[in-house]
Amino acid sequence: MKTFLKKVIALSTITATLFSMTACDQASAKKNEELTDITFVLDWTPNTNHTGVYVALNQGYYKDLGLNVSIVQPPEDGATMMVASGKAQFGVDFQDYLAPVFTSEEKVPVEAVATIIQHNTSAIISLKEDGIESPKDLEGKNYATWSLPVEQAMMQNIMEADGGDYSKLNLIPEYVENEAAALQQDIDAIWVYYAWAGIACKQAGLDTNLIFFKDITPEFDFYSPVIIVNSDWAKENPETAKAFLKATAMGYEYAIENPDKAADILCEEVPELDKDLVKESQEWLSPQYKAEVNEWGYIDQKRWDAFYNWLYVNKLSDEIPAGYGFTNEYLPSAK
Repeated sequence: MKTFLKKVIALSTITATLFSMTACDQASAKKNEELTDITFVLDWTPNTNHTGVYVALNQGYYKDLGLNVSIVQPPEDGATMMVASGKAQFGVDFQDYLAPVFTSEEKVPVEAVATIIQHNTSAIISLKEDGIESPKDLEGKNYATWSLPVEQAMMQNIMEADGGDYSKLNLIPEYVENEAAALQQDIDAIWVYYAWAGIACKQAGLDTNLIFFKDITPEFDFYSPVIIVNSDWAKENPETAKAFLKATAMGYEYAIENPDKAADILCEEVPELDKDLVKESQEWLSPQYKAEVNEWGYIDQKRWDAFYNWLYVNKLSDEIPAGYGFTNEYLPSAK
């Protein structure tokens, strides 16, 4: 029918229509050219830690603020190095992983500008049948270690704080990709971020115990994960940095208010994800994004400094000056 109508309309009308379409295309292209390109690099594969960013992209919050945001996977040397090199303006990392960056002899132009989750959700997970109800119960158990000094020092701390003997913990060097499978084989305890791996174990039908690090040692309530920025770029482009965080905050606020819809958006943007896992993870995590604070992303200097001071006192890091490595100045509430 459309083909027939095209044959019978006047040539002048066709010409006018084509001219109009060309003008619209040019206007659209011009509008896109006016958007500022931003690259955001993840820390790992997409998951509910990243929901707010995907919501902001899907709902057009970035474009509304003049940004054309691309979300990319991290290179082998990690998100922080990509941000530091200027190949990405923003990325995701963890406060504990950033300590070597902040103590490097050569200044690395990276700082945290928002926390994604207000409190540390990392925990030790084990099968309930193994009877690991507190850190002391880890004596004689097999723990899958990443073989990182900070990780093992934290394990020693929580065990000794509970009256346990850390030397009796069996350290099994193993990078666990499937926690549910590992717990049913030779591993008794695994460090997990509950919102993803913990929920996955629950969905696998496992009855588990959890020991949250922040509940044992207050200094372990550090910020994990955080959004980082290339600090040199941000100083030169403060309004763009603020626009990115404003749109991102809107994405996380949407996820806080609408966890089910936010989960649908994440699955739409990343269709290879397990929808059931995303749904339950999002339901659990959405209230954790802000917890008790008024503004998503806010980093408290006292908590930030407490963890780095603990590292320094325990000879796990050089001293990091108070307040170094983060800023709240690009958050929406900043003046």
